[in-house]
Amino acid sequence: MTDEWTISGGEVLTEDGFAQERLILGGGLIQAEGGAHTRSYDASGTWVLPGIIDVHGDAFERIIEPRPGVRFPSAVAFAEVGAQLLANGITTAFHGLTVSWEPGLRGIDCARELVSAHRTHAPNLDADTRLNIRWETFAVDHVDEILTWLQSGGGDILSINDHTTANRVLETGAPKLERMATRMGVPSRRVKQLIDDVWARRGEVPGAIDRICKNARNLHVAIFAHDEETPEDRVEARAHGVTVSEFPVTAQAAQAARSDGEHVVMGAPNVLRGGSHNGALCASGAVRAGHCSILASDYYYPAQRHAAFRLADDGILPLEDAWKTVSTHPAEAVGLTDRGRISQGLRADLLVIDQKTRDIRAVFVAGRKVFERG
Repeated sequence: MTDEWTISGGEVLTEDGFAQERLILGGGLIQAEGGAHTRSYDASGTWVLPGIIDVHGDAFERIIEPRPGVRFPSAVAFAEVGAQLLANGITTAFHGLTVSWEPGLRGIDCARELVSAHRTHAPNLDADTRLNIRWETFAVDHVDEILTWLQSGGGDILSINDHTTANRVLETGAPKLERMATRMGVPSRRVKQLIDDVWARRGEVPGAIDRICKNARNLHVAIFAHDEETPEDRVEARAHGVTVSEFPVTAQAAQAARSDGEHVVMGAPNVLRGGSHNGALCASGAVRAGHCSILASDYYYPAQRHAAFRLADDGILPLEDAWKTVSTHPAEAVGLTDRGRISQGLRADLLVIDQKTRDIRAVFVAGRKVFERG
């Protein structure tokens, strides 16, 4: 049963900026008028903001498998994920589920288990929890199965990834190869052989990309492209119906997307930490230059909220615009027209955040108060 609430006393981020307004929630939506049984929430001293939308979050991998080879029951793991999402103000989440040719955590068997677990447990979570299915382009044998998942997923998105081309030059003993070996649960020399084996099938990759993108478009699935390096990469991806550039490697690639009105996703931890942990493009600089429009949690759920405030504190964007990078713009990128903004008739996904401490006081999802911190 949905709740009816009147939220008053706070500064509400409306479509015209911050304003002292009263919000009425009912039937899961923001309403013009309240019913006879409306409860009151005092939001004095707070900002009332749209709920955070996370289009790419990998942190759930470390909740499911916190140590290599140590797996926890899916019901326990997804419940913990759901609690962490709400505690960090994320009301809509797309878990980054990698489908690779690799064995282990990112292999097809694990992906099947996680998709099944997600379909079972996501309806029981308070946050709207979906999948960002990250298909590695050399996993050509799994295209049909992924399309089946997208057809039945009800709002999942597809991300096109190619790490094989870069990883094929790694030599045995390289730190990245050792990390991959740990993730796969095989010796590093075996990783090198596996990469060589899939690289031999590179002639099958273009056809697989064509097929998965064509069918995803027919399913009206949002398609992202990961790690684009050049404007030419963006043009090629655009021809496949890819509308979002996810973690572009260079400013030129990011600019090519933004200049054509397309959204660019980068990591909120990059902003929060003051730079990339692996030498990638600086997200704060990209936002300042107008080359980045969306910040995702990437690998750390608290990052989106704190990164939006850091953009404001550093004078890069006013808070009302900084918050769009974690709410309005992600909703646009994945076609969720019912959320990401505070306006009558939209889904009532809201955060109440203390202006002094910036702690989350309350979270409302579809009009229900699902989290409160005293």
